[in-house]
Amino acid sequence: MSDRSLSWLAWSLCALTLLILAASLLLILLGWSTPLPQGATPWRDRTLSLVGIVGAPILGGLIASRRPRNPYGWVWLGFGLGLALQQLGASYATYARVVEPGTLVAPLNISQVLDVGGPLALTLAPFLLLLFPTGRLPSQRWRPVAWIAAASGTVIILLDLFFRSPDKVGGIVTITAVADVFVIFGVFALSALSLIVRYRRANGVERLQLKWFAFAAVLGASFLVGQQLTWLASLLIAYLLGGDLLTLNRSLENLLEVAINVCLYTSVGIAILRYRLYDIDIIINRTLVYGTLTMSLALVYFGGVISLQGLLRALTGQGSQLAIVASTLLIAALFNPLRRRVQSFIDHLFYRRKYDAAKTLEAFSAKLRDETDIDALNTELLSTVRETMQPEHVSLWLRRPEESTER
Repeated sequence: MSDRSLSWLAWSLCALTLLILAASLLLILLGWSTPLPQGATPWRDRTLSLVGIVGAPILGGLIASRRPRNPYGWVWLGFGLGLALQQLGASYATYARVVEPGTLVAPLNISQVLDVGGPLALTLAPFLLLLFPTGRLPSQRWRPVAWIAAASGTVIILLDLFFRSPDKVGGIVTITAVADVFVIFGVFALSALSLIVRYRRANGVERLQLKWFAFAAVLGASFLVGQQLTWLASLLIAYLLGGDLLTLNRSLENLLEVAINVCLYTSVGIAILRYRLYDIDIIINRTLVYGTLTMSLALVYFGGVISLQGLLRALTGQGSQLAIVASTLLIAALFNPLRRRVQSFIDHLFYRRKYDAAKTLEAFSAKLRDETDIDALNTELLSTVRETMQPEHVSLWLRRPEESTER
């Protein structure tokens, strides 16, 4: 098949996935005003989940159309299609059972078939790590991991398709399903380890691409910290404004998850297609600095508001907006000093070599202002170059002042 045909096929799969998501969104909008049973996922959270999925087929379409011979884009297309089918199955079943019972055909059977998309996405997830960014395994030694991932994924798809009904599930099937899930998560952990192995062996372009993926991984890991911050934020909002704490917390978590997904898709897309346009080291540095700064300021803000509100309630018997105003002013005063300290700490911890070079150049600049002996300056300049650039050889050439030819 030609590259043009493969590109057309990639965009066709992308369009199909987007149509499935649109159908799921239509069912959500039609049932928006209908109350859902206790414990069911709210319509708002279902919509946010759809928004978080949209980037997967678009990313897969971009990569597969630009690099049709690289299987990595096709893995993203399959991953997005699986998630979209799972979402449509959930929306279809909810609409058929709660919103308009009896209006849709065979809701149980159709939703059961569509729900196979979830295990399909789970099966492809390890390959998103194993094949990045070249579309090939890091080495032949990783072939068993790939085969185990494919086999365990196939088993869980078959179990989900044929043994979902309680009357068909026996003890052996249950044990097999649980063991298979543990195998998949173990394979996923090994797939993440493959990125570290690949990075140690990579150089040039591939190392830049892996840095972009590492940037996305840092953002993904920050989701765990963000969950705690959103819980604290929802607690504060419920305390100050009232409301359902669980609902507020779930909404904030879903919004954060959508933001992390968008960053993941963007980072992977840039890594594959546009990695030369941006300096990833600067982006990672700024992300670490401002991410740490934001979390620190958020903790100070929420802690200040809660502490001052408690103090004012103890003194006056009621809360006051003064706590929010005082905390805001405190954040404004701390921003620049804290940013400088965080920047220095990040440079010292993660960018030690560049940090030392910057300090050396700063010290040389100070000496340059005070030193008047040209020979001492030459020696100091050579020493600074050796320390910062670490060349194999360094020499200094000074041009003699041209003698005047005027007579």
